[in-house]
Amino acid sequence: MRIHKEGYKIILITLVFIVAFDLLVSYIIPSLNWFLWVLYSFSLFLYVLIVRFFRSPEISIEINEQCVLCPADGKVVAIEDITENEFFNEKRKQISIFMSINNVHINRYPISGTVKYRKYHPGEFWFAWRPKSSSENERTSVVVENEEHKSIMIRQIAGGVARRIVCYAQEGDNVRQGGELGFIKFGSRVDLFLPPDVSIEVKLNQAVKGGKTILARFL
Repeated sequence: MRIHKEGYKIILITLVFIVAFDLLVSYIIPSLNWFLWVLYSFSLFLYVLIVRFFRSPEISIEINEQCVLCPADGKVVAIEDITENEFFNEKRKQISIFMSINNVHINRYPISGTVKYRKYHPGEFWFAWRPKSSSENERTSVVVENEEHKSIMIRQIAGGVARRIVCYAQEGDNVRQGGELGFIKFGSRVDLFLPPDVSIEVKLNQAVKGGKTILARFL
């Protein structure tokens, strides 16, 4: 299993902490064998969970410039028409993907093109499935415009557990559909703001895969 680079430091710190804590407990209460076995088992489970969270499976990306690929693994929690006021200031179709702690947390570019806008917003840490998280939580917004001058916004949103958004995008970057946009640590959400005339290809509550599932098609 490949580990994403964003996990190296956390995995190492977790391992050091778990080993040190278990050794300390076994030194203080060496005679409680049953408790120590429970502690060791829980420590192993926790470590495996952390390692698994930062997994980075290899996937093949099928480039299709007429499609909008899903930016993350998870579940579709919102499909609606909204007015996007941060950048476009116009009507847009919003698709929101909620990522549980069990999902791969790599975020990917839905389309190829040029990064026209990137902005980080400090904010709250409401649970990511709540609608207000899109505008009130800590988040990073990225706008990509393709060769046909069609633009979309990808918004990475921190949640009640997620406290660290990593975004690799910089204004002026030329990016490739399916390439890595960033990573959100420990449960979160990604919103897409699409042109109003796209054809939506997914349904509410549908499970989706980053870089694989087609969310919409340009008309």
